[in-house]
Amino acid sequence: MKSLLLTIAAVATIAINVHAEQDTTKVKMKKDTVARSLPSPLPSLPFPTSDWDGAPLVGTDATAPIYPLQKALGLTKTRFRFYGWIDPGANISSSKHSNAPTSYDLVPNNVVLDQLGLKLELQPNTVQTDHISAGFLLTTIFGTDYRYTTGKGYFSDQLLSHNKKYGVDPAEIYGLIYFPKIADGMLLKVGRFISPADIEAQWATDNYLYSHSLMFTVDPYTFTGAQATFKLGSYWQLEAGVHAGNDMAPWSHSAQLNGLLMARWVSKDNKNSLYGGINSLGNGNYTQQHDNLQMLVMTWGIKFNETLHMMTEAYYLWQYHALTGGSVINGPAQPFLTGVGPGNLIPGTEYAQGFVNYFQILTSPKDYFSIRTDFLNDPQAGRTGYATLYSSHTIGFVHYFNNYIRIRPEIRYERAYANGITPYDNGSKKDQYTAAMDLIVRF
Repeated sequence: MKSLLLTIAAVATIAINVHAEQDTTKVKMKKDTVARSLPSPLPSLPFPTSDWDGAPLVGTDATAPIYPLQKALGLTKTRFRFYGWIDPGANISSSKHSNAPTSYDLVPNNVVLDQLGLKLELQPNTVQTDHISAGFLLTTIFGTDYRYTTGKGYFSDQLLSHNKKYGVDPAEIYGLIYFPKIADGMLLKVGRFISPADIEAQWATDNYLYSHSLMFTVDPYTFTGAQATFKLGSYWQLEAGVHAGNDMAPWSHSAQLNGLLMARWVSKDNKNSLYGGINSLGNGNYTQQHDNLQMLVMTWGIKFNETLHMMTEAYYLWQYHALTGGSVINGPAQPFLTGVGPGNLIPGTEYAQGFVNYFQILTSPKDYFSIRTDFLNDPQAGRTGYATLYSSHTIGFVHYFNNYIRIRPEIRYERAYANGITPYDNGSKKDQYTAAMDLIVRF
């Protein structure tokens, strides 16, 4: 691990030293003001994000709008932002008891509160290059989706000991410090933060569709540690960091030191982007009934024209001496999730591969279609408890009634391919059909 940290430090040092050789072209904006990043390639609204994958972006104003709750409180003359969202969802499924391994619409033929989110933040000013700037971000959710973001050591008994249907998770707790004179700007993040990889995001407000790909369901969700993001000209960013492992607090008995090294590139015409690298790398030992996933990942974004764009991601996960089903939920079993208790030992290396493609069609300033195709190969049952290749095919439509309210109906078909393997509906079915929709209201 010492050699890993030295390697990360060396790469970061090299990047800082050579940043002057990068293209530092400034992009002219309205009224001859100068931005330090490329213009956003996508319209948001209606898409959940306007930039290619690889946030945070140094040189871009990340301050959120002032939402209705903050306006109602009369707190409009401040850089602080306080806002939230509520996200109930419903589905009709061919399964009766559980939609697993589908997420987040886990409970079939039911209406649930997926997320009630509250966020308080102060974003540092990374556009200017004169002075150090600091900030923070706190996000807490309540709902059924807490089970996917839970980190061991953060009120995790709700899930790991009790398998509750609803729970609370303080999923983001970090400070931010911006150093303008390091590279073309460096943003340091310290605390608990979202795993930087993935097209998909933990919060309902930040996703193309209501449900998630199978590959996203089983990879790392949050890290606790430190991550430095270096701006290297107009087209490159580098991320380097250390953390305690996927979904673990540093004080938990399962915590282990891991490194992170990711790079982001955007083409000069702003129509192509690559973002990838090592999301987590350490000794990879499954410890105290908890995953310590190691991850190589790459995401490609491409904009064909003003109507069509596509996002594609692939990853390889591995760890050592894991149990089938991954991290252990010690019960009690619930109808929507019966796979509790420790699984069987997988000797040597446990691994999995994932692939997902999102194809978006913009139909109006308030509407788009999203077509998602994804595959998850779980040959040793380490991720899902069933040794099989999965595929999932989803078509969704997103409509905004206004800037604060949207619906996301979708239809989905998924299946397992291995002979005799029936992972759906608590081990009784080989495939599954769902029709689902959620309602997102920002406040």
